[in-house]
Amino acid sequence: MSDEQPETRRNRGKDPEDNALFSPAHEQEKLLTALDDMHYLLSKGYAPRATLALVGNRYRLRQRQILALQGMSCSAGDITCRKDKEVFADDVNGKTIYLDGFNVLIVMETLLSGGFVFKGLDGCYRDISSVHGSYKRVRQTENVLVTIGRSLQKLGAGEVIWIFDAPISNSGRLKTLCYETATQHGFAWQIFLNNAPDKYLIAENRLIASSDAWVLNHCYRWFNLIGYMVDVMLSGNEISNIIGA
Repeated sequence: MSDEQPETRRNRGKDPEDNALFSPAHEQEKLLTALDDMHYLLSKGYAPRATLALVGNRYRLRQRQILALQGMSCSAGDITCRKDKEVFADDVNGKTIYLDGFNVLIVMETLLSGGFVFKGLDGCYRDISSVHGSYKRVRQTENVLVTIGRSLQKLGAGEVIWIFDAPISNSGRLKTLCYETATQHGFAWQIFLNNAPDKYLIAENRLIASSDAWVLNHCYRWFNLIGYMVDVMLSGNEISNIIGA
């Protein structure tokens, strides 16, 4: 268990400038218009880095808006590739599922902390935070773990295998917390630390849950677990911090 006291933990919430960048309707409209341009150019084969710079400059986007645009955008080919491998709720029943640990956990922590989360053209939810080499548990961490566990129980998933980046500081503590949560709530979890989790997740025949673009393009099969939690597990809550395509 982390030695941080609950009252001293922070939220994984908004950056001080985020309300000004993402709350106003005109800023959201500008971001979505920029997203249309990104999609068009990427689908024509333009290089992602150059396209992001071009569109960002055209719409005078700030750095955090550019990060959001990058996470939301993809080409028509990427959408087809990902949709062809996507499975749905009924397909998870009885299956072993591998979770892209930090990816799923941090997006949900951000969402429940009130930070902005962005729905991409591929239907996946992404945030613009980063662990910067070290993971710090926040107030919402236990709640997120329980929400994930209950979601997978509702789906009838078989074994749930969490994969966390071993080089990330505090990943060992998080592994311990996951096992404690699993024991307390009766979740059938295994938790592993891996030095190359992205490559591990894309191994043949694995059903994975992630919103990482590279992982989705290269995996065998994937389930939009975050989308399921937003649509089903959190559907009774008013969620105003999602910006989507």
